[in-house]
Amino acid sequence: MPSLQETLLVFTDLDGTLLDFHTFDWQPAAPWLERLQDEQIPVILCSSKTASEMQDIQQELGLVGLPYIAENGAVIQPDVRWENAARFISEKKHDEIRQFIDRVRQELHLKFTTFDDVDDRVVAEWTGLSRPRSALARKHEASVTLIWRDGDEQMTRFATELARQGLNIVQGARFWHILDDSCGKDVAVHWLVGQYRLHEGKEPTTLGLGDGPNDAPLLDSVGFAVVVKGFNREGVSLKNNDPARVYHTQHTGPAGWREGLDHFLS
Repeated sequence: MPSLQETLLVFTDLDGTLLDFHTFDWQPAAPWLERLQDEQIPVILCSSKTASEMQDIQQELGLVGLPYIAENGAVIQPDVRWENAARFISEKKHDEIRQFIDRVRQELHLKFTTFDDVDDRVVAEWTGLSRPRSALARKHEASVTLIWRDGDEQMTRFATELARQGLNIVQGARFWHILDDSCGKDVAVHWLVGQYRLHEGKEPTTLGLGDGPNDAPLLDSVGFAVVVKGFNREGVSLKNNDPARVYHTQHTGPAGWREGLDHFLS
């Protein structure tokens, strides 16, 4: 079992995990966030959100300066204390991906709507975010976020075309995300653990929390995993679901997040 007395890293998804899926409230998790901060245990946000959103949320949660993983791993921010640790961003940039999928959409007559097709007001309606936070949600650097409005057969055709271009489509809690297939939450977790090993000179224990299908790579990449009860009908399918390693919560959102930390760290 992980311990507060060892070198521990906590990787966490946001929407539906640390943040309430509907209200984005995180207060039920506040006591644990404060305790982890007191123990100097990094809480590393790992989400499909943009870097601009992550920085804003870090400020709100008191996590400024810590690493984060944005856009499902296509963007990684190292700890600000590390010298010569460069920010990682995928070789395939947002504009390149957007132009490609626009062409494929036209050629295959696909039905989907991206964040680039609409304005901040519409994104606010889709997400429930404030208008300022919706503006941040549209600042993609290395991925594209979309609502899929077509059938399964068309999705298969779309995924095939993406794979030929070295791209992957990932299902999140609300939306689908397209990014370089060499990136992912699992790749980002391994990269950051390696950076901690290099800069801190210690082998960290890792604990991850998530609620959706796109969190499975994250949860499969950590030593201990919390599957927060979610709303996705497919759930989270893990390669190693050993009860000694994986805890499934009874509560959703930040209450489930707190429950998971209670299980492993109390």
